[in-house]
Amino acid sequence: MHSLKMFYTASYEVTNFPEFVIVGMVDDFQIDYYDSNTKRVEPRQDWMNKVTDDDADFWEWLTERAVVAQHVFKVNLDNLKRRFNQTGGVHIVQVMYGCEWDDETGDVNGYDQYGYDGEDFIVLDTKTMTWVAAQQQAVFIKQEWNKDKAELEDLKNYYTNECPDWLKKYVNYGRSSLMRTNLPTVSLLQKTPSSRVTCHATGFYPNRATMFWRKDGEELHKDVDKGEILPNHDGSFQISADLQLPSDDWGKYDCVFQLSGVKEDIVTKLDKREIKTNYGKTSMRSDEREDLTGVPVLDGYVVEATIINARTEGLVLLVNEEESGTSRGGGRANYCSGKGHQ
Repeated sequence: MHSLKMFYTASYEVTNFPEFVIVGMVDDFQIDYYDSNTKRVEPRQDWMNKVTDDDADFWEWLTERAVVAQHVFKVNLDNLKRRFNQTGGVHIVQVMYGCEWDDETGDVNGYDQYGYDGEDFIVLDTKTMTWVAAQQQAVFIKQEWNKDKAELEDLKNYYTNECPDWLKKYVNYGRSSLMRTNLPTVSLLQKTPSSRVTCHATGFYPNRATMFWRKDGEELHKDVDKGEILPNHDGSFQISADLQLPSDDWGKYDCVFQLSGVKEDIVTKLDKREIKTNYGKTSMRSDEREDLTGVPVLDGYVVEATIINARTEGLVLLVNEEESGTSRGGGRANYCSGKGHQ
């Protein structure tokens, strides 16, 4: 499964952050970036420069549309502030759109959603191709956009044909990175002798993986707490699964890690001698703490590096009732990594 995601963020009175940001992602790799300070779209992966083999002026073209998007988004944000009867304070418009492509089945799926001040605002149901309002203030916009059948037909074509085609092209450009397989380092961790035992795998790629505990070869569901797959700073991933301490023979238990595309499982026997712990130590050096988890730990919490603009790509023309421009074509379709650029 591969994905192309576009994020846009327009902000008002956010300190030390650009007023407008665009970020493009293929799978878990950032492919391009634009903000209102630099006013230029720049590739974030070396392999994205291959796009100029097919189109020499691609990045200049994309920059022109990003500048237009920036101006439209400023209008969008002003319109939303009026719609919500707001004046000062911090306000943020966020948009995400893109598509997924299953390279095994050929299935494709699109998504198109918008938020305001951290709350869902309006979402496109790509199955029925209708807009759904998440807030009362979005009802008028939903009604106007659902009337525009031509635009909806264009969006349907984009999410079923154009977006997957560009995604396939980008996956081909970055095949050596996107299609690689990295096996993890698996460790058994425990805070205290009476706490749960954590099976922790870190450094694997891609993120299509599972982890579970077994007893006598059978998967356990009781007394097991499975964690989510989380990103590491280097583009790899980590996952963990906690097991309540067994009262019977520890030799009956093992932890199993499975990675998509890899036939053999990584099986780790539950062995007290193999468990890493900081029990009994007054303190740990930062390098020791990172060695146990794969990421830095601060006061007992895993610190996940996140980017404030994690949802920053996709453009919407948010008009108010007094404005005539209810068509979304003037803004939404103007910028995308590949959208409309033939």
